[in-house]
Amino acid sequence: MRIGLIGLPNSGKTTIFNALTKQEASVTSYGNAKAEPNVAVVEVVDDRIWHLSEMYKPKKTIYATIEFIDFAGVTEGSAKEGLFSGPAMGLIKMADALAVVVRNFADESGFPPTPIDDMGAVFGELLISDLIIAENRLERIAHAYKRGKKTTALQMEEKILLKIIDHVSENGAIIELDLNKEEEKVVRGFQFFTQKPLMIILNSDEHSFGKNDNLWGEIEKMHRVMEFAGKFEMELSSLDDPEEEDFFMADMGIEESARDRLTRLAYGLLGYISFFTVGSDEVRAWNIHEGGTSLEAAGVIHSDLARGFIRAECFTYDDLVAYGSEKEVRGKGRIRLEGKNYLVEDGNILNIRFNV
Repeated sequence: MRIGLIGLPNSGKTTIFNALTKQEASVTSYGNAKAEPNVAVVEVVDDRIWHLSEMYKPKKTIYATIEFIDFAGVTEGSAKEGLFSGPAMGLIKMADALAVVVRNFADESGFPPTPIDDMGAVFGELLISDLIIAENRLERIAHAYKRGKKTTALQMEEKILLKIIDHVSENGAIIELDLNKEEEKVVRGFQFFTQKPLMIILNSDEHSFGKNDNLWGEIEKMHRVMEFAGKFEMELSSLDDPEEEDFFMADMGIEESARDRLTRLAYGLLGYISFFTVGSDEVRAWNIHEGGTSLEAAGVIHSDLARGFIRAECFTYDDLVAYGSEKEVRGKGRIRLEGKNYLVEDGNILNIRFNV
């Protein structure tokens, strides 16, 4: 799972990045949008993996991961100049979701924070960028027509792009469009910015944190939102003593770390669930979209497992904990064989039977 952090300059994106990843990336302002992004991969804390590891004593324990990417500040007009370029362009295209960081703290400028306006400014630049991508592609299609290449595929693509341009021109996000499977397949390769799920991180100071119910409610009408005390939580993440960290979190009324809170929001936004594979060699967590099949889960593990899929041996984490061992789960008849269309549930433990 990849989450791209974007926002206006000085919104605190890198501060949030450091709080999430325990990194020490410089929080000085980016000079321009071509600056190289900060990137870090962190483990998704899941007590179930720890418990499974205690039971199986594997050689390796592998948690699911989230990759956080801290992009340069989005400035007015940056979409026309290329919102992201170079290494940033490749990374933003691979992002599964975008987290827009908006300032809710006073800074040296002396101007009060305007979170709603800042959201609108960033979203406007994303829309312009998508519009430019679609229009540029239409120009290339028109050029192909002039050379006598008016194929059915190009005509379909043209029709979809015109539909997208009409929608985006009315300030609509592409993710809101009702596209059929064929249209989604055509559009997927463009990796439009407003086609990606979007969440808001309200970056508040210590004094206002937890006291923004009205603002939260207003933002929540438009997007999923989470509040961080960015600077405080960045300092918190640098502590080496867990007890000291817990003390300061409790003092601020923070029940979970920034990473755990954003992980839960991201899983909900993207519709991800976790399943596990277990054994003496390895205990591992995997992500799959809710509603994914056992065949798709096999493909997440390895393409060979999907290609040669026979059956999925399946039981649940809850049953394993309740009965104390895999042997007991089997003895109670709680392990079952499922076909390729079985819908995987959160907490399932799978053993894929396959033949290649």
